[in-house]
Amino acid sequence: MGAATTRVRGGRRGLPWLALGLWVVLLAVAGPFAAKLGDVQHNRATDYLPASADSTQVARLQDRLPGGQTTELVLVYRRASGLTAADRATAGEQVDALAHRHTLTGGRTPQGIPSADGTTLMYPVTSNEPGTDEKKRDAFVDDVRSIVHDTGGLSVDVGGPAALATDASGVYKSLGGPLLYTTVAVVAILLILIYRSPLLWLVPLVVAGVADFLAQAAAYTLNQAFGTAVTGASTGMMTILVFGAGTDYALLLVSRYREELRRHERPYDAMRAALRGCGLAVLASAGTVAAGLLCLLAADLNSSRGMGPLGTVGVLCALVAMLTLLPAVLVLLGRRLFWPLIPAYGSTPKVRRSLFAAMGSSAGRRPLTVLASGAALLGALALGALNLPGPLKQVDTFVDRPDSVTAMQTVAKAFPEQSAQPIDILTPAGRADAALATIRGTKGVAGARQGRTGGGWTEITVTASAPPQSAAETATIKALRHRLDGSRVGGPSAQQLDLADTSARDRLVVVPIVLLSVLLILIVLLRSLVAPLLLVVAVVAVWGAALGLGGLVFEPLFGFHGTDTGLGLLSFVFLVALGVDYGIFLMHRMREESLRGLEPAAAALTALRTTGGVIASAGLVLAATFAVLTNMGLVQLVELGFVIAVGVLLDTFLVRTYLVTSASVALGRKVWWPGPLSRTPDAASAERAPQPVG
Repeated sequence: MGAATTRVRGGRRGLPWLALGLWVVLLAVAGPFAAKLGDVQHNRATDYLPASADSTQVARLQDRLPGGQTTELVLVYRRASGLTAADRATAGEQVDALAHRHTLTGGRTPQGIPSADGTTLMYPVTSNEPGTDEKKRDAFVDDVRSIVHDTGGLSVDVGGPAALATDASGVYKSLGGPLLYTTVAVVAILLILIYRSPLLWLVPLVVAGVADFLAQAAAYTLNQAFGTAVTGASTGMMTILVFGAGTDYALLLVSRYREELRRHERPYDAMRAALRGCGLAVLASAGTVAAGLLCLLAADLNSSRGMGPLGTVGVLCALVAMLTLLPAVLVLLGRRLFWPLIPAYGSTPKVRRSLFAAMGSSAGRRPLTVLASGAALLGALALGALNLPGPLKQVDTFVDRPDSVTAMQTVAKAFPEQSAQPIDILTPAGRADAALATIRGTKGVAGARQGRTGGGWTEITVTASAPPQSAAETATIKALRHRLDGSRVGGPSAQQLDLADTSARDRLVVVPIVLLSVLLILIVLLRSLVAPLLLVVAVVAVWGAALGLGGLVFEPLFGFHGTDTGLGLLSFVFLVALGVDYGIFLMHRMREESLRGLEPAAAALTALRTTGGVIASAGLVLAATFAVLTNMGLVQLVELGFVIAVGVLLDTFLVRTYLVTSASVALGRKVWWPGPLSRTPDAASAERAPQPVG
């Protein structure tokens, strides 16, 4: 008997080493795939556009025309006091040098277009030289900028769709390093403050880094197997989810492990008890986030569809790492890892009246008053959404104004009579002449010229008389689509129009799917209908309040002149999925305490007291990781990061602590209806009692 026990214990001690060895093998296999993720990351228009929209079809058809995709630039020369003859000569020399070095469309040097006030000279430049290759496009734009340069008070800026795309691509490419380093630094600082240990904070952080490495390999595999779009935005969100959600799971596990170390002499036994106690909650919370993110596959917007699988991969990799690698490392390092606050076996932690105990007491004394006050506050904040600025224009997408935006703003002021962004139309080759006549007869069209022909299609470039993305230009695009049967209307402005329309469609489709999937998971986990409905209503209220706060600060405080069309959907998916996470932690502990025989009010307050600190720590970490996005260079990322970070904080410190707890106290046993816990103690105990074996 003793020998058998020794063998069992020896085998148990070997399990952490086995888990560690398996992870080493896994990382060795994943390494080559993770290294290739950057090679398949693209930030082309078709990677973000709606899958079925006209503008997407135009972009794809242009790729197949002779010469491939057209790279369109606008060179803008300006002297505030008025252009001189020497200025025009200088501009001409620079453009000649450009035409000599690169192959331009039509094989001739572009001609300058002077503004009516004589201060600005605009040169439209088009080339098929870069084709569809992003690196070649960026190199072409950079070389053009090196050829044309300011001279003696004559300023020159390079704008146009290609320059805007290059500047945006530069921001997305810069996300990888700065985003990762900033996220790691923020999480490290918070973990040091939370654990108050010189060593413990490093373990969850390293495990999260390992999970991120594995997620990169999995994302590359998804791209190769299913063609999943990989963009700068989706990979950035994946990294944030790995560190944010992964650290949350680590906080919950380490907290429970610390408790069990006081009850068990051996770290291995303490870890087994900790995994039994919180493993189901972690699995359920990760499953909820994954299910919510996968609902984005129902979106028509390419950027949203790609973000769903990549985000899911990040969460699942974080889950696997935190439930296998983290426990193994914690057990191998033993109690000394918690130094100087080592949880000794048989010891009792100091009983201190925590902030969450005080908050729970106030919620327990006047639950209906607290519930009504919190709901009124969230409702008032949600009204701020009415102040959200209109759709975000392409030139307003940068936090810091780059060269391309300066050029487009100069053109808009100097040439108010025409647009600086072309409208691209692909029409069947046999109907090109008729289409050209129809286009020229459409209200709002300043000019149109026939371009390339190939593959049964002819390209027609249209210049609108209204500024880009104005109401008048939008009306012109809609009129062209209505009048040109069988043709495709695209270009930068048409793309923005399709983005807005598709985002509205996606909200109507994806939001109900997310709510239904999350609700079903909660019903299965909590074995109740009321508690899941309570959690879902709470996170929806948080989303509305967070959007409202965005409406109060985006334009007045941040100076943003528009709201990204995808903000509503993406913030909803992330806040609902991540917010329910914390609800699961709280409700699972509440259910656990109820099964032990506590009355509903006592169970709710005990759950808040025991999990409040962990949930607060997890909320701070998650909010901080998303807040990292507010330091990025694109307005849409700043807006998304702000709304999610604020929403997580509201959920952590208001909704979970006060409103859900107050509602649970007020509802009593009804919160578990129609499950066994909703009945009287005698009836519930009788149902849970073991039946005699005959």
